[in-house]
Parts: sequence; structure tokens; C-alpha cells
Amino acid sequence: MNNAQQKKFDLLYEKHVNALKRQGKSRATIEACSRAVRRIAEYFDRCPDRLKADDLKVYFNDLLNTHSWSTIKLDRNGLQFFYKHVLEKQWEWVDIIKPPAKKTLPDILSHDEIELIINATREIRYRTYILTLYNMGLRLGEALNLCVGDIDARHHRVHIRAGKGNKDRFVMLPTLALYALRKYWATHCPRRLFFLRVRWRQPATVPVS
Repeated sequence: MNNAQQKKFDLLYEKHVNALKRQGKSRATIEACSRAVRRIAEYFDRCPDRLKADDLKVYFNDLLNTHSWSTIKLDRNGLQFFYKHVLEKQWEWVDIIKPPAKKTLPDILSHDEIELIINATREIRYRTYILTLYNMGLRLGEALNLCVGDIDARHHRVHIRAGKGNKDRFVMLPTLALYALRKYWATHCPRRLFFLRVRWRQPATVPVS
């Protein structure tokens, strides 16, 4: 981009980010939508305010060869937001790019398999972390952000903060999870976050027979 194009892009990009913030989008959504605008500007080496439908088709055709459908969906949504809220333009996005409809079933571990994984974990903080995930049906980040003050032992429930969609919710606290958390608290004395030092990595494959 020349200087004039760069200045114009910087201005539109700032408007794009501010519009996302005004809509209350999460930090992750703002970054994904902003990345889409940066990527297409870099691809054409010019401000994307005057791109036509044919330009977008060429762009997404190339993107299909180098990126996953999940990335393409994020780019499509980010650019759609950019055109609608910043450029005030409308595009027939279905005609340009439409990810295929896929229905897959999740891999669900049996109770015995989960028990085997927990028993094979040596460190108590990781063992308690995995048990908490499974027993309460939490996401990885939700368990990592679990605070001591979020545990309501009297009513057997836990306050999950900023979960999926940045929403709070209450989940039931099973007796087994309560017992494990109490035992962990007694030995590790966490002040605020239960699993502050847990760094999640892909676990080694545990043979199941």
C-alpha cells in the first residue's frame, strides 16, 4: 500500500475495532474479526474498501487451499462485520462462501477410561483438575479459572464465571468433586485460583484394554 492507502486503511481498521467493542464482542472475537481485515488487506496490498464480489471470490478460493474451514468462517464473519458496520455495504455472502454442513459425533470416554486416566496421573493437582473437569462437566478454561470463593459447598454448587459466550452460570457440585477439592485445598492451600500452576498439555495416550 502507498501512504494514502495505508492511512485510509488504518482509519477504517480503527473504526472496525471500535465497532466490535461497542457491540460488546469478546477479546477473542475482536482479534479474529480484526485478523480477517488485516489478512485480506495484505493479500491485495491495498485498502479493502473497494473490493468487489469477484475479488472476494478469488480471495476465498485461495484461502480454501491454505486454511481450514474454521478459519474461513472466522474470516467471512469478520469481513461481513467490516462491510456492514464500517463500510455500510451488503454482500451476498452465501453466494461467495458457504462452509459445508457437517455433523459429527464427539468421542466420549467411558467411566472406566476416565478412571484409568485419573489413576494414571501422579501429581495431585493434575489429578484433581481432571476429576473436576469430568465430574462437573467443565471446559478446560472454566476449571483453570475456578476460584476458591466460587465454591458453594452448602448448596452443592459452583459459580462458573465468564464461560462460553462470556456468560456466568451455576453448575452442580457432586460430592466426589467437593471431597477432591477439599483434599486438594488442605494440602496446597490455594489463595484464589484452585489450579493456578496447572499448565494444560495434550496428555500421553493411555492404553485402554
